[in-house]
Amino acid sequence: MSLFSDNIRALRVKHKISQEKLAENLKITRGRYVKYEDGTSEAPYDILKQIALYFHMSIDLILSVDIRKIDVENLIKLEGNRLILPIQVDRFGENFIEIVSQKAKAGYLNGYADPEYIESLQQVSLPFLGPGKHRGFPVEGDSMPPHEDGSIIIGRYVERLGEVMDGKTYILITKNEGMVYKRLNKNKKNALVLESDNRFYPNYEVKASDILEIWEYECSIGRSDRRHEQTESQSMKDLLLEVKREVMEIKNNTSNT
Repeated sequence: MSLFSDNIRALRVKHKISQEKLAENLKITRGRYVKYEDGTSEAPYDILKQIALYFHMSIDLILSVDIRKIDVENLIKLEGNRLILPIQVDRFGENFIEIVSQKAKAGYLNGYADPEYIESLQQVSLPFLGPGKHRGFPVEGDSMPPHEDGSIIIGRYVERLGEVMDGKTYILITKNEGMVYKRLNKNKKNALVLESDNRFYPNYEVKASDILEIWEYECSIGRSDRRHEQTESQSMKDLLLEVKREVMEIKNNTSNT
């Protein structure tokens, strides 16, 4: 027996469908399906995809999570069965906000679609945020002032790339860059331009195919009570940082020639 065979049996029973009927929908024989359910044969990718589409569930969930231990109905289902997002609520029906701490950040790229991992995160409730699925992410570095290293950005989940608005800030989860907080612009159809408010850091592009999740900025939680610098001194600092960045670009261009 395997987790996969246990899961497809549980799903079939939950949907009150016979092995014969499910096999018919998958366009395979009942005998072939039974081997997947009793664990004597492994399903190829095309069958995995058909099963996932039939039950409206992602392949990675069916293969890696014991769905008998989670509330399958209480999940956000995304288009194309790409992944799912667990929704957890308190006794008043308010959505919990999971906080991805600095310690938990390293595992988020692998666990973002795993309900068991999400359930292990610390939780807070902020009813004033209104509807939508929210999550908190740690700020790292100095690229997005006034948010300082150690602050938490609370973001609202964005289901479609088309919902991204130019000039607004978002937490972006990508395959190659990991977790970043930037200002986004849709300068190209299948890519986003990521901008830092600290002009020392250059803009760069991320392909849509590299994006795993997008969370729109809603509010932040910070621990510092440091005074913000005066406008003139901040402008001077920005100017110096810009000069420093240009010098670095010149050095890089020189070394590449």
